[in-house]
Amino acid sequence: MNPFTAGFRGGARLGRAYFAAQAIAGALWWLGVFTSDVVRTATLGELDAVAIAVFDVPLFVVASALAAAGSRAALWVLLPWTALVSAGMALYATITGLAGWGALLMIAAMLGSTAAGLLVTMGWIPAERLLVGPLGFRLARPAGRLGHLGRTGAQIVVFWGLFLVVLPAAIVLVEARWQLDIALPAAVRLIGLMLVVAASGLGLWAAFTMSTRGEGTPLPSAMPHRLVIAGPYRYVRNPMAVAGIAQGVAVGLIAGSWLVVVYALCGSLLWNWVVRPLEEADLESRFGADFVAYRRQVACWLPRLRPVPVPAATD
Repeated sequence: MNPFTAGFRGGARLGRAYFAAQAIAGALWWLGVFTSDVVRTATLGELDAVAIAVFDVPLFVVASALAAAGSRAALWVLLPWTALVSAGMALYATITGLAGWGALLMIAAMLGSTAAGLLVTMGWIPAERLLVGPLGFRLARPAGRLGHLGRTGAQIVVFWGLFLVVLPAAIVLVEARWQLDIALPAAVRLIGLMLVVAASGLGLWAAFTMSTRGEGTPLPSAMPHRLVIAGPYRYVRNPMAVAGIAQGVAVGLIAGSWLVVVYALCGSLLWNWVVRPLEEADLESRFGADFVAYRRQVACWLPRLRPVPVPAATD
């Protein structure tokens, strides 16, 4: 069985629990809309609350409750409605600058409903279908040290540019337009600057070690041929992931954007629950007892105080 699917045995129950929580949250939100001007303005702007409630209460709140009770037919109502409202609210917030919190909440509900819908209908989320193209698991093509370093450098430019510059910049623009931005002290930006320098140093160290010791790159589509237990890998099992998440948080602090920080933390959850189980299953299948022993000694996220000894074969 796929290691990720094994982690979601009983997933249908988890999905129904999500829909139950969503039904309660939706009902409480509508209560707030009709009893608080602050809630109504922040989430609906100048939209007619009564007109929207006529559709949203049965198609979102009631449908969520029915999905929680086990009705799969309700999903065919709930999921399209949630996607439609999310798109409409995002467009409205972008054009007017109003109801940003409503747009954000509906996007979160759409993502949560989609994941919960997969759990209810399939019992699991088909994570391996996300790992295609540059994220698919393949061994690196044979190349010399300079070749692997060159590929790794190109990967760093592309992925750091996309995930640490382009996407955060877009989030900052949306955050400002939707009036979701929060003023942060100047000291926060200084902390972010120090963190991004430290995290980038860790990422470069890990990438260099992987390329020169593992005969590959950190990217799944060009995985190393050798098990790397050297450099930062002697302290923590996934230094590239630790560095990437820390960089994302640091960029959010530098930009003064709480949404970028949330984006980075969500990335950590996605990597931990989707990518890591599949990656470690691949490593175990290729390196067997050596990887199992390494995994037992070195944690995924929390670094060791003392480095694990370097095996003679990789020293």
